Amino acid sequence: MSKDASLRASRLHPSRRQLVAQGAGLATLLAPLSTLAQHVPAAPQAASTAAPRNLVASPAKVRLRPAPTPETEIWAFDGATPGPVLKVKQGESLRLSLQNRTDKPLSLHWHGLRADHAMDGVGGFSQEPVPPGGQFEYQLAPPDPGTFLYRPMLLGGSSEPAGRGLSGMLIVEEKEPPAVDLDLPALIGDWLLGDDQKLLPFAPDGQDGAAAGRLGSWLTVNGKPPPLPIKLPPGARVRLRLANACNARIMRLRFDEMKAFVAAVDGQPTETFEPVRGQLPFAPGTRYDMIFDMPETVGAAASVTALIGPGVPLARFVSEGSAKPARPAIAGMPLNPALPAAVRLQDARRSEMIIEGGAKITAENKLDLAGLDLAKPWTVNGGQGDPKGKPLFSVKRGAPVVIGITNKTAFLQPLHVHGHSFRLLHPLDDGWEPYFLDTVQIPEGKRLHIAFIADNPGRWLISSTVLERFDRGLWSWFEVT
Repeated sequence: MSKDASLRASRLHPSRRQLVAQGAGLATLLAPLSTLAQHVPAAPQAASTAAPRNLVASPAKVRLRPAPTPETEIWAFDGATPGPVLKVKQGESLRLSLQNRTDKPLSLHWHGLRADHAMDGVGGFSQEPVPPGGQFEYQLAPPDPGTFLYRPMLLGGSSEPAGRGLSGMLIVEEKEPPAVDLDLPALIGDWLLGDDQKLLPFAPDGQDGAAAGRLGSWLTVNGKPPPLPIKLPPGARVRLRLANACNARIMRLRFDEMKAFVAAVDGQPTETFEPVRGQLPFAPGTRYDMIFDMPETVGAAASVTALIGPGVPLARFVSEGSAKPARPAIAGMPLNPALPAAVRLQDARRSEMIIEGGAKITAENKLDLAGLDLAKPWTVNGGQGDPKGKPLFSVKRGAPVVIGITNKTAFLQPLHVHGHSFRLLHPLDDGWEPYFLDTVQIPEGKRLHIAFIADNPGRWLISSTVLERFDRGLWSWFEVT
């Protein structure tokens, strides 16, 4: 079976076993990290006096598959997909004017950014959607350095603009970044293409939103056909920033012929560690900063592979030229002092999320939509996300929070907590995994707990990162006063 065919096959009738295997939780795949430093307040930031940078969303044509295949009509930021890598230094702010030249309303969510709630970018919740022909100015003051994702997010209307190509990366640079020879952003996209290379229609009947989501037939890396070819001198040090901008594609990554270390998860630095069995779970919205050294032998290759079907190589690194001088061993970046070292679980405000609904999976591993309300296929605590309804909970700023999340569906459920970074608790609620996340994957039929300090005032979503499910109401919200 060809690579293209295997990707097409993988989107049909995904079984429970396939979905869980694609996105096993971080708790079982990441090695232990050390405890973080004590919490200190973030330094205040001055407002930017520079003119806002324009970011234009408009129709475009790009070649997603290798030539001579025809170009595909998509939507793009500034004429390209993904959008430009937006960079700002730690302690600086960014003004960005979104210009909407598409025929659909838009808004941009800054995935993982612990910023002002008015700038969170959820259309219909934290801001009014930007209408066709309209514009909106985002004023961002990132409190943390790291790797972040921007993608469309508006109630009931996220899937199509994202599936047409609107996404990009935001990098907040450290004051003293690690010394590397190449700092490489790599944004993974997923496209549902027909044989004529046109985007297949976006399902109006809700079937995608009731099941796995819009799973594509073709992956790209930075908008290009994989694998991304990289040639560097032997021994060169690489920082690889991986981000999953797919609508729904949950996968695992494998690192072949390289000793790759995780330096940050979901934008937050960790002490470096090697992935267990050389693999990492990779759901929509997830980001990893990896650091590794190129093979020392000229002509030797290393690669990053998406474990879909027989495997899809995403990037291939080849040693070429004169060797680099020997470097010290790879060391971790400074941990984020603005995040708390501990959460007093005994004092926590405890809340529950129970996720139900979605298509059933038959014994033949086929989707059964019989009797399902396709307009409202998902529920959280018996209802759907409602910006005018009651919050999941309301707490005062600085309160510790524990949320128990139960997945009663037949699908893996990746969820994103807006405006905060959290800990994944141990099963017995007697401690936590020593890394921070903003996206967690809840396996089918399982229950996990997360904990954080609610230190960012405002109204914040807890939302599915599978955009078709989010559009169909798989979200809730909480309030920090």
